[in-house]
Amino acid sequence: MSVTGDGSQPGLPWTGRPRRADLICWAGIALSGLYALALIPLRPLLIGRNPVLLELLTGSMTSIVTAGAFARVGQVSLVLAVAAAVPGMIMFDPFFWWAGRLWGRGMLTMVAGRGARGERLIARSERLGHRLGWVGVVIAYYLPVPAALLFVIAGWTGMRLVTFVLLDAVGALLWIGMLTGLGYYLGQDAVDVAKTISRYGTWASIGLVAAVLLVRGVRARRDARAEPAAAEPADHAEAAADR
Repeated sequence: MSVTGDGSQPGLPWTGRPRRADLICWAGIALSGLYALALIPLRPLLIGRNPVLLELLTGSMTSIVTAGAFARVGQVSLVLAVAAAVPGMIMFDPFFWWAGRLWGRGMLTMVAGRGARGERLIARSERLGHRLGWVGVVIAYYLPVPAALLFVIAGWTGMRLVTFVLLDAVGALLWIGMLTGLGYYLGQDAVDVAKTISRYGTWASIGLVAAVLLVRGVRARRDARAEPAAAEPADHAEAAADR
């Protein structure tokens, strides 16, 4: 297995032989992606029939807005519309905190991606994370960087798990409250749209799954073409060093 110049293995955030903690944390992060992918067919089916259940399962923006609209027309409790979204939104966040504790910058690179754009995103996230401290976790959903990067930084900089979970829950409630309020404002119009989506949910689910598989296939082919090109300069450098 090849390694990069800093000793890390391509596609993995750790160096050398993985520890048990590395494998468990990595499995949790991988599970979050598989879980989201597996629930894609359910999204259009549940959005207009049971948005609260969809909130509980996914914590997605559309489900929260729709639940707020259902609360406006009296079909669900407003308190339930807010509370149900919290578990779905934060259930995998502790794994990203743990990844920051275990791997630090290696995990930032995994989330942001390699290359110039990824480095800029990491630099921006580090500035925000160090400048804002614990406040960054609370307002992570409002900042112009992926929230997962700030969760990784929280673990990397030594924030305790209990503190992180509490702050993450507060931040999630603030974000959920805003989205629920938007749905409550839209009311019946949003309910009608959601029910129309669910009416044609089977076809929409097939289309979503096909689109996700297509995008993943295109990315995999692009990455496969990019790896040999990236390896050539390294091979030339090694040959020059041997000479």
